[in-house]
Amino acid sequence: MLSPMVDSSFGTLVLIVGPESYLAEQHLAELLTDARAEFPMATVSVVDAALLTEGQLLEMTGSALLAAESVAVVNAADGLPAELADTLIGVAKDLPPETLLIVVHPGGVKGRGVLDKLRPLARRVIDCPSLKPWELAKFASDRARRLGTRLDGEAAQRLVDAVGSEARSIAGAVEQLASDSSAATISAAHVRRYFAGRAEVSSFAVADDVLAGNHGAAIEKLRWALSTGVAPVLVTSALAGSFRALGKYFEARADRRPEPAIAKDVGVPPWKLKDIARQARAWSPAAVGAAIKAVAKADADVKGAAVDAEFALERLLTELRGCLESSKVS
Repeated sequence: MLSPMVDSSFGTLVLIVGPESYLAEQHLAELLTDARAEFPMATVSVVDAALLTEGQLLEMTGSALLAAESVAVVNAADGLPAELADTLIGVAKDLPPETLLIVVHPGGVKGRGVLDKLRPLARRVIDCPSLKPWELAKFASDRARRLGTRLDGEAAQRLVDAVGSEARSIAGAVEQLASDSSAATISAAHVRRYFAGRAEVSSFAVADDVLAGNHGAAIEKLRWALSTGVAPVLVTSALAGSFRALGKYFEARADRRPEPAIAKDVGVPPWKLKDIARQARAWSPAAVGAAIKAVAKADADVKGAAVDAEFALERLLTELRGCLESSKVS
C-alpha cells in the first residue's frame, strides 16, 4: 500500500450537492479518474444511500491491515436511512488515510440535516445547481470549448432552442456537433441544418415568424411541422415562451435598467435582446397580453378541449395576427 500524497484526496470527504444530475455525474467521473490516476489499483464501491446497510458502509470505508486504497461513493444521500445518519457522520469524522469518501446529495429539504453536518467535515463541496434559462447557452459554449471547438453566441442559443433546457441533452448535442464538424467554429447555420428535423426547432421557427409578422410563413411552417409529427403542444409552448419573454422585456425596459439586468429578468442571453427589441417595435404591451391569453386558450384546446388540434393552431395564428395588427392601430 502506498502512502497518500500530501495533496491527495484520499483520507478526505468530498460532497457533490445539487439537483443538476448531469453536472453531478460529470464531477463524480472526474473525481474517480483522478483517484485512479493516483492509485490505479484502488477499489471503487458505489451504492445508493437508500440501499446502504451499516455493515456495508463500514466495510466500504474501514481501514484494515495491508488494505488497498478505496473510493466509497454514497449516491442519492437524501435517501439515507435515518438510523445510518450518525454512522455516516462518524465515518466522515475519522476516515482512514487510504479511503476517499464521496457523498452525492441532490439538495432540497430531504436529508438536509445530514448534509449540514457533513459540510464542515468535507475537504471539497462541489455545487451542481439547476441551470437558469440565461445560463444554458453559455453552458453549451463552455462544453464546446472543452471539446476543442467553439460555439458562437447565436449558435449556442439555436442549439438550446433545438434540444431544450436539459443539461444532458445540450451536452449530448454539443458532442454530436463537435464530432461531426471539422470547423473550428460551429455556426448558427450549421446548428439549424443539423437539427432541422427536430420538433423543437420547428416550433420555435413558427413562433419566430409569428412575432415577426410573417403570417404566411408561420402557417406554412406550422403545417409542415404537424405533418412531420411535431406535437401541437410544442407549438403552443414555443409561442407561450416567446410572448412571455416579450412581456418581461416590456416590464424590464420600463425601469430603464442596463441591458445585462434586463436580459437576466427576461431569461435570455444579452445578445438575444436585440431580437426581442426588434420584435418589441411591432408589438404593444396590450397586444402581447392579448396574445398570451390567446395562446393559453389554444394550449388548453390542443390538450383535449378541441376536436381538431391543427385547426385550433391555425385559428390561433390568425388571432395572433389580429393582435399584432391591433398594435399598429393603437
